[in-house]
Amino acid sequence: MTTQAIRVRVPARSAAHDLRAIKVVLHREMLRFLNDRTRMLSMLLQPVLWLFVMGTGLGSLVQASIPGVDFRTFMYPGMISMTVIMTGMFSAGSIVWDREFGFLREMLVAPVSRTAIVVGKCLGGAIVATGQGIVILAMAGMVGVPYSPTLMLTLLAEMFLAAFTITAFGVMLAARMKNMQSFFGLMQMAIMPMMFLSGAMFPLANLPSWLHALTVVNPMTYAVDPMRQAVFSHLDVPPEVNATLNPGVQWFGWQVPVPVELGLVAALGLGLLAVGIAQFKRAD
Repeated sequence: MTTQAIRVRVPARSAAHDLRAIKVVLHREMLRFLNDRTRMLSMLLQPVLWLFVMGTGLGSLVQASIPGVDFRTFMYPGMISMTVIMTGMFSAGSIVWDREFGFLREMLVAPVSRTAIVVGKCLGGAIVATGQGIVILAMAGMVGVPYSPTLMLTLLAEMFLAAFTITAFGVMLAARMKNMQSFFGLMQMAIMPMMFLSGAMFPLANLPSWLHALTVVNPMTYAVDPMRQAVFSHLDVPPEVNATLNPGVQWFGWQVPVPVELGLVAALGLGLLAVGIAQFKRAD
């Protein structure tokens, strides 16, 4: 009795094949998030507490110095950033989870490029984080931010850009991590300083020189400031209050334009994506 060999045909790699792989990975990230309601609620709880509890408490202390503006209005762009940053990092952390349970190895041995896997992860994390940020966006009227279509679309685009960059950063960190404890420890060490030094919770005007230097070199400053610029451009506030709460970012006295800030965030995101791809190509 002869045994007939069964031919196994591996599809040839092509751009269409990689695009399909990106779509599959992206779709899996979205399903994974939508099926985890506990995670959805927990990711929203922290920024909501900061906005309505801490914002109200701090606002009662500084209200006399910022007449006509609710301090929660000032904090609102920062809380949008916090939401997308935390969600994007947790989405990137799923790589470590997949490695621990063996699913990542199955993806890495699949007949698709590792570039497609990383791009799918980053896009999936960015879309999930942006979707989570839309919930905070819907609360705009509760903190005195108008529901202007132009403003909402601007914030939506800026949210996606920030979410993609932070997810690429998380993927780069997670590419060689072996367990979740190490990843979350490193994530907290990286994210918390970036959030506190981004101007999300305090104005960038009149800072001590050492603190100003730290905010200028912090990449997340250039994700938060364009959102605040967009919000304040749709508010009617006294010029002196606008100069205090919304001074923008300055390099040696030069006001950095919003397009330059967004360009820096986009370039950083692409650079981190490239590093993450290189890390994955070396991963086992």
